[in-house]
Amino acid sequence: MNAPLPTNAAAQSRPKLAELEARDAFAARHIGPDSAEQRHMLKVLGYESRAALIDAVIPAAIRRRDGMPLGEFTAPLTEEAALAKLRGLASKNKVFKSFIGQGYYNTLTPGVVLRNIFENPAWYTAYTPYQPEISQGRLEAMLNFQQMITDLTGLDIANASMLDEGTAAAEAMTLLQRVNKHASNTFYVADDVLPQTLEVVRTRALPLGIEIKVGPAADAAGADAFGVLLQYPGVNGDVADYRAIADAVHAAGGLVVAAADLLALTLIVAPGEWGADVAVGNSQRFGVPLGFGGPHAGYMAVKDAFKRSMPGRLVGVTVDAQGNKAYRLALQTREQHIRREKATSNICTAQVLLAVMASMYAVYHGPQGLQRIAQRVHRLTATLAAGLQALGHTPLNATFFDTLTFETGFNTEAIHAAATSHGINLRHAGGTRIGVSLDETATRADVVTLWEIFAHGKPLPDFDAIEATVGDGFPTALARQSAYLTHPVFNTHHAEHEMLRYLRMLADKDLALDRTMIPLGSCTMKLNATSEMIPVTWPEFSRIHPFAPLDQTVGYREMIDQLEAMLCAATGYAAVSLQPNAGSQGEYAGLLIIQKYHASRGEGHRNICLIPSSAHGTNPASAQMAGMQVVVVACDDNGNVDLADLAKKAEQHSANLAAIMITYPSTHGVFEAGVQEICEIVHRHGGQVYVDGANMNAMVGTAAPGHFGGDVSHLNLHKTFCIPHGGGGPGVGPVAVGAHLADFLPNQDSVGYRRDENGIGGVSAAPFGSASILPISWMYIAMMGSAGLTAATENAILTANYVARRLAPHFPVLYTGQHGLVAHECILDLRPLQKETGITNEDVAKRLMDYGFHAPTMSFPVPGTLMIEPTESEALHELDRFVDAMIAIRAEIARVADGSFDREDNPLRHAPHTAAVITANEWTHAYTREEAAYPVASLRTQKYWPPVGRADNVYGDRNLFCSCVPMSEYAQD
Repeated sequence: MNAPLPTNAAAQSRPKLAELEARDAFAARHIGPDSAEQRHMLKVLGYESRAALIDAVIPAAIRRRDGMPLGEFTAPLTEEAALAKLRGLASKNKVFKSFIGQGYYNTLTPGVVLRNIFENPAWYTAYTPYQPEISQGRLEAMLNFQQMITDLTGLDIANASMLDEGTAAAEAMTLLQRVNKHASNTFYVADDVLPQTLEVVRTRALPLGIEIKVGPAADAAGADAFGVLLQYPGVNGDVADYRAIADAVHAAGGLVVAAADLLALTLIVAPGEWGADVAVGNSQRFGVPLGFGGPHAGYMAVKDAFKRSMPGRLVGVTVDAQGNKAYRLALQTREQHIRREKATSNICTAQVLLAVMASMYAVYHGPQGLQRIAQRVHRLTATLAAGLQALGHTPLNATFFDTLTFETGFNTEAIHAAATSHGINLRHAGGTRIGVSLDETATRADVVTLWEIFAHGKPLPDFDAIEATVGDGFPTALARQSAYLTHPVFNTHHAEHEMLRYLRMLADKDLALDRTMIPLGSCTMKLNATSEMIPVTWPEFSRIHPFAPLDQTVGYREMIDQLEAMLCAATGYAAVSLQPNAGSQGEYAGLLIIQKYHASRGEGHRNICLIPSSAHGTNPASAQMAGMQVVVVACDDNGNVDLADLAKKAEQHSANLAAIMITYPSTHGVFEAGVQEICEIVHRHGGQVYVDGANMNAMVGTAAPGHFGGDVSHLNLHKTFCIPHGGGGPGVGPVAVGAHLADFLPNQDSVGYRRDENGIGGVSAAPFGSASILPISWMYIAMMGSAGLTAATENAILTANYVARRLAPHFPVLYTGQHGLVAHECILDLRPLQKETGITNEDVAKRLMDYGFHAPTMSFPVPGTLMIEPTESEALHELDRFVDAMIAIRAEIARVADGSFDREDNPLRHAPHTAAVITANEWTHAYTREEAAYPVASLRTQKYWPPVGRADNVYGDRNLFCSCVPMSEYAQD
């Protein structure tokens, strides 16, 4: 018998279908506090609604009220619908087998590395390891990367990654100019350097007044240059003997950079052995997917004499408070966040996650495995060369590792067409030349297919017969004799179980977002949702060569166009370039765009950049890189730009004023009411306004820099738009501009990408930078929609104000805006407590580790403070857990003040406490073990143990050691 239909009353009491579907909305998954928790926080703050709070926080004159329309993405998509839509775009890409080479190669990512690093939130949600005690796992992995690079290059010291090979070469050029006292202003580039590298080097050289000369490597010594860049092997495949050239360059007073292929270096003489002073390159072919150009970890290695001039992060070995080995970031005084315009580089985000992958590729395969892979690639290349020679095609390069170049005359187009019909891409090597580069994915069948493509119907040689006759493609004198990767870490974890457990052991040492909130001010450590991450590993995105033909990347370009439009809508600007592969590079590009704009108007003399004293450290470093002169603008007692000082300096430098760089909301965590006046003053004197987008998480949907006076901004997709930080990269730093600057967005002419004939040169090696992680931000925006993005911003402001309000009775909140409110972050002033008790902000930061938290940002923008940014993704219970921990720490400080705790022997001064310290037979402290390890009851069920005690920074820099620690040291632990 059929059940009776529900009555009208019963039907009306049930939720409507639209309501049920709305509960699948992604925004509710992304935003931590539910509606009840939001109401509670608003009540604490004294506001009836989020809208009322935002109206009180953001100046009315700049408040956005248009709903931020996003076109077809205005309404949110569910996670499933967004994945399906993006899958449709991905399906428009064609995944060919690319033998293009030119610095990018197909590779086989070991499954254990793919699943347990690349797809593991314990690795990809971590922050830069500025707090070493809770970062020992990834610091060890980064040290492995440095050891791998120093071993393979034959140089003394390497950093823990660069943004890409082109950027690394540009940084090497400026490094050599700094360290070389040669009077020349010329940098010589061999004519077989990768074209995209040359483009990035030219872009960097132009504003610095460095002259670039290009010519044969053999002529380098006669160029009277302070530095020389050599490709090893060359772009056309040649494996040259550079020993005599390096000697001659040195005799002439120059220094040598080698851009070297890491896989080739397992077989050919290391650059450091033939005289290179610096080596740079890309580690991509060590297990990192092509990804349409990125992200990939570039590298740099130098002689020991240049270590203090080397850019980027450097992992070193030190000791902790108990004298045990510990890792930390070394020589940080070189970096932009400390030295500002005097920094060695503006690099902040690097490519740590990809460097870790590359290092673990080497750990997993070991030296013998890497050599076998290289020998196989080389053997296949030699067989390919011999077979093609038998078919009448003799390579132009007499020596080779994996790349061959042919003069193909009138057959060129036919050969490319035949390759396309077989699903293969070959390199257009200029004119009627074709290049072929094999990689570890190449097979015997591929070699035979390539013979067929070149044969024009001729009978093909017998593979086995040809292979049996071939020798090496380079002379014995260039064969590597020195050992590499001899450290036990590269010779132990070759069985998958061993590798799996090694990776788990490292991950367990660290605190990332998968364990706890990371309340770092100015860093926006928000949710990196799994559905956002899924498309990154799709072959249609991960296996596309950056220089693949246009008809193979239709889906990528549609996705990129859509993302650019989304970002224009969010910022109020007219155009966006996604090429910059870090926020620092977006800043740099923005300043170059401003320069080119002024030059186009006959005002190329404008070179003064005004920067507030509170600015991010990358700002002055970027201005210096762009060839600008930095003039500092004072801030008032409330942390705001001093408008009187700004007006005075704008007037003083009116004839030469190029730009001002401001961060909004300010680095002090407030919406300055005078931002429009700042813009008007600078515009009145002919300058452009650069609005640093580092704090865009407080503005999406609520204010737009392009609407209130900004001319150009960079964004951090790894902050506001959910790309994970990866332990220090990857990142994407798009540059967004007003209509009058759109023509000047970056090109990459060397590889045929020209956005506009007036555009600046390439700022990254690939036309779209770190293209393969752009789907993360596309997914985030598509799933949030306009209302969801606005709600995220409102909740970011709500959570920050809730935390500030709860902590205000215990710690002074240093800066507030109108109505006593902050933006999306707040600064706690610990200086009075330090004066009273001796307890520093570092002591509080380290003590938070005992409570299971990552520390807030220390001493930025004000020394002696902590800056907290909770983000919209943290639920109320996590916010309260953090606040309660801070209040408990404040009570501990009070005990120091009243004498209950000794001023030196107390839980804060000795934090963090390791399990070894707590369980030691002897306990000599004046406080109890329980007070040290379990200061709050919740830690009984959820306790994180820091693997090391407080790291000794001074010891680490005075006893600099940046290689893997000998096994004898482990035996002493």
